Amino acid sequence: MGSFNMNLVVFMAIMVASMQLHGTAAQTRHVVGDALGWTILSGGAAAYTTWASLQTFTVGDILVFNFTNGDHDVAEVSAAAYGPCTATNPISLVTTGPASLTLTTAGTHYYICTFASHCQLGQKLTINVSADASTTPPSATPTTPASPPTTIPTPPLSAPTTPASPPTISPTTPDVPCPPTSSPSSSPSSPPTVVTSDRITPVPPPSGGAPSFSAMVPASFLIIGLAFLNY
Repeated sequence: MGSFNMNLVVFMAIMVASMQLHGTAAQTRHVVGDALGWTILSGGAAAYTTWASLQTFTVGDILVFNFTNGDHDVAEVSAAAYGPCTATNPISLVTTGPASLTLTTAGTHYYICTFASHCQLGQKLTINVSADASTTPPSATPTTPASPPTTIPTPPLSAPTTPASPPTISPTTPDVPCPPTSSPSSSPSSPPTVVTSDRITPVPPPSGGAPSFSAMVPASFLIIGLAFLNY
């Protein structure tokens, strides 16, 4: 039983030492201005602004202001008082250096020197303090919703339309009127023939159309005369 109690005491001691070591390791001491200290600088407030931009401030860290007693002090003020360097009603005021201030809250903190014209000459500091890493909940990685797939509508396939062929127009063969078939009312007369004892001599038809009466009379007499001679 005594051995069990001794082991329990040793275990508790180790736990306390571990917690103290963790708390000590979590704290960071920031010497304001480093070797420059807390004073009036030739570069004004820009020198402290540059120094603060190179630091990481976390709740539990300690600010150390090195200054000469009676020449300077350090006061934490509000944002409204920081711009015009108003020293009345500060949040805290330390007149003995070096001054060690523990950062207990997250956010922006403002510090000035309350001695006459020191703040206006650039003895002022602004820092941004983040929350303690051990109490900060893990940041959840936002999940980007997947974009819905883009559906490209497919136009319906349609059979190509064959243009209608123009109607074929066959040329109409004009009816050629047949020449009227008419039998001649009178056939042209055959030329008269002259009968002689030896041969029959045809009389040539007169030229130039139908023979006239005067042309036919001599021929008739000639035929008749030849007929009488043969008898």
